[in-house]
Amino acid sequence: MIALSRVAERQLDALLEHYAEKGREEAIVNLGQAVLTALARIEQSPLAGLAAPRPYPATARSGERWIKEGRYWFGYTLTTPPIVIAVFFETADIPTRR
Repeated sequence: MIALSRVAERQLDALLEHYAEKGREEAIVNLGQAVLTALARIEQSPLAGLAAPRPYPATARSGERWIKEGRYWFGYTLTTPPIVIAVFFETADIPTRR
């Protein structure tokens, strides 16, 4: 099973809280589905991820990969098992928030 780091949990909680405050139930459901699908993809093929989110190649770090699922970027480690270390909406300014 793939775990989420404390930072990734806080990022996910912030997204969920934002959607709840705005009454965006469909966004909450879509985020939940994106998380489940991303975790399954990471577990199935951890090396398939990108070195960095496409708009931010300078954020690449050794031992980490990124995948995009739906409208979200998921950063994770290449440890065994992988750990999700970041969850961002696709338009987030990832370099300044990471």
